[in-house]
Amino acid sequence: MKAIIITIGDEILIGQVIDTNSAWIAEKLNAEGIKVHKIVSISDDKNEILQTLELAKNQADLVLVTGGLGPTKDDITKQCFAEFFNTSLILDEKILKQVESYFTGRGDEMPKANLGQAMVLKGGIAMPNKNGTAPGMWYEENKTIFISMPGVPYEMKALMEEDFLPMIKSYFKTPFLYKRTILTQGIGESSLMELIEDWENSLASENIKLAYLPQPGMVRLRLSSSSGEKEEIQQKVNSKIEELKKIIPEFIWGGEKQTLEEVVGLELNHRNQTLSTAESCTGGYIAHLITSISGSSQYFFGSIVSYANEVKQNSLDVSPVAIKVHGAVSKQVVEQMAKGVKTKLNTDFSIATSGIAGPLGGTSEKPVGTVWIAVSGPKRTISEKFNFGNHRTRNIRKTALQALNMLRKEILIQNP
Repeated sequence: MKAIIITIGDEILIGQVIDTNSAWIAEKLNAEGIKVHKIVSISDDKNEILQTLELAKNQADLVLVTGGLGPTKDDITKQCFAEFFNTSLILDEKILKQVESYFTGRGDEMPKANLGQAMVLKGGIAMPNKNGTAPGMWYEENKTIFISMPGVPYEMKALMEEDFLPMIKSYFKTPFLYKRTILTQGIGESSLMELIEDWENSLASENIKLAYLPQPGMVRLRLSSSSGEKEEIQQKVNSKIEELKKIIPEFIWGGEKQTLEEVVGLELNHRNQTLSTAESCTGGYIAHLITSISGSSQYFFGSIVSYANEVKQNSLDVSPVAIKVHGAVSKQVVEQMAKGVKTKLNTDFSIATSGIAGPLGGTSEKPVGTVWIAVSGPKRTISEKFNFGNHRTRNIRKTALQALNMLRKEILIQNP
């Protein structure tokens, strides 16, 4: 079966609001074996909405629409639905009570403008919005299901997960779709593709699809299959993943929706070990990632953001001679930074970064994107030089991920 997602709102088309709804809905549908045929964003225009609904009706079994259900005059989705389905809007007393209670629960009186939100499609199914005032609606037309939801993400997500997704699964018989995601770091998409080419070619005979999902600093590999019985599909996909782990063990660090900072935290917590960071070019970003994980206070002691050379010297005991002779972006300095913060904060492990994030500051010897990363542990200190390119934000992100993966490997090496 095919699905089409339509987002309505001028704010999306002018870039004022980013459409996150479509990506979230598509992921949920895909997990249920429903193929998203098309994603469309359109303006708050009557003719545009009607034309788009007409096209969707002839192309999909399921049409999901978000946006345009508010109480203001520019919210016309409901009126367009009524015209398109040649039906009328009727007052739903249950929805009206829910809208009224939404305001009274906050000590307010319901504005008259919100009365219209209790008007729903005659012949359809209205779903109360527990997190707002615009109800969701389900309408069937010539065996195509149309679902309308508010554009506010947290309101839409609640309606989708609690109400409409169970209805969709009950209405449509969807195939079992099994997906696994492998997370890699330290190798680019093209190089990775060359390295696993033979393995990738073998997937076709097992009816397994592979998707490369690159982002700064890492590449995700998603395997999916819906051919066969549930247990058979799972066994085939899992078997291929085990093969992959033997081909590129040095690049695989996790799976599904894990993050490197989460994996590192689990390894440290498991071993009762602690971590600190000394950051120059990353400006505290690594510490931010680490502390984004609940419970990180158990293993993360703190960070020294030593952006200036004076801070490297005074707070991390980096030798002024090392900075003068080798420069702040060097093996000697970054290793002293790692050892210095580990000593100062009394931790088992430490990370240090020093580089030229850009776009200014590069030289012929050390161009923009040159970064040194060091990891110091109970048994040794290692460092490595990288060149991540000329985009400042991406360089910071790539440096952080590379540093965390180096730490992950060192934790495993130094704790055999």
